[in-house]
Amino acid sequence: MDNRFDMSDVRRLQRSLARSIPRVRRDARQVTMRGAVNIKRDWRSNARQSSGRHAPLYPNSVGFDIANYGPDIVMAIIGPDKGAAQGALGNILEYGSVKNPPHNDGGRALDAELPRFEAQMALVAERGLAWW
Repeated sequence: MDNRFDMSDVRRLQRSLARSIPRVRRDARQVTMRGAVNIKRDWRSNARQSSGRHAPLYPNSVGFDIANYGPDIVMAIIGPDKGAAQGALGNILEYGSVKNPPHNDGGRALDAELPRFEAQMALVAERGLAWW
């Protein structure tokens, strides 16, 4: 009885996955960047509606930074810049205080973006795993 196993498809899959790594890294970073831009835009829009005349400069303090932690982890940090005009009001406006209800501007922006972000990341993963 012959017990040989044809490894050609396994090797082809291995090569395909190895070639896809740089593309998946690049695409995941682009999806993260687009998500951060969308959240920032929506947060600013929400803040313009909720902050009113009491904090007219606060919406412009909302921004984001992209941080890389090694080649495979990309993170967006989104929120008000405490050094910007009225940026220090972010905690009070977002989470509220004893005298002020929370606005949840950032939370609502994140909730709106999350399904789009997850769908795009799923496409990135599917493209990365496709090998036929």
